[in-house]
Amino acid sequence: MTETSASDTCAVIVSYQPDPVAIADLVGRMMPQVGAVVLVDNASAGSWQAAIGELLAGHGGALLGQPRNIGLAAAQNVGIDWARAHDFRHVLLLDQDSEPDAGMVAALLQAWRTLSVAGMVAAVGPRFQDLREHRDAPFVRVAFPLNRKLWCDTDTQSIPCDFLISSGALIPLAVLDEVGPMDAGLFIDNVDLEWGFRARARGYTLHGVCAATMHHRLGDARRTLPFGRGQIVVHGPPRLYYMMRNRLLLYRLPHTPRTWIAQDLPRVLAKLFLFGVLVGPRLRNLRYMLRGLRDGLWGRRGACPDELSARG
Repeated sequence: MTETSASDTCAVIVSYQPDPVAIADLVGRMMPQVGAVVLVDNASAGSWQAAIGELLAGHGGALLGQPRNIGLAAAQNVGIDWARAHDFRHVLLLDQDSEPDAGMVAALLQAWRTLSVAGMVAAVGPRFQDLREHRDAPFVRVAFPLNRKLWCDTDTQSIPCDFLISSGALIPLAVLDEVGPMDAGLFIDNVDLEWGFRARARGYTLHGVCAATMHHRLGDARRTLPFGRGQIVVHGPPRLYYMMRNRLLLYRLPHTPRTWIAQDLPRVLAKLFLFGVLVGPRLRNLRYMLRGLRDGLWGRRGACPDELSARG
């Protein structure tokens, strides 16, 4: 195996209407850790792009502004193609709402070097914590009737898992050449899940790296359920459309584990009840979710339909 360093890694950040201060902070965090940073922006408004683009270009990276919102997956592919054209060997995918800790990339690369000696590794990812939570998120193995949640016991662990969230995932370009790019037809939701399932079906492994740490924001907000039943992650109606549609699209794919489908089906009913009955805006949530299910059954891909968004 050829030795790989941080200079061989390109960070690919995807943004859409980001907080200018937060995106500048993320770029600043990443530049010392990788060979270059490329920011793919999905037609965001504002005047912040000029300063960020100049900063990136001065450090060997680029701002790749898109004329319209092409979605998370397609934007990731744009950044991956840029990294490939500039002879990088790894990409590090990042969302705009992530805060990687110093040394995260070095820890991921070290784990990848060690793990790759024994097998085909598709990706490694950090453990992360939502600042609104009080503990790290677990890594996951698919099981029935419930997934197995695996937490880090020590900083030296690497935990085999069945999927990684895309933000923080370190992926060799050679693996992307073999497994294929992100599925642009999914647009935003379950993109990481689908790619992980596809890689696993080809015999690759994925691993969570406990020595690599990151903060990451999941969902738009937290909402307290009625009758003191705890809190849930809340997404806006358009995101609920993608969540419902894309899970049905994944059900149809040959590389999606049947076990995952079996234990995911009850979540469809649970989300319809939660966001159509308990959590508002109920009618708007329900309209988006039902349209998502219909489009998933029909195999519709791409962006949320304009006519649905226009109705509010």
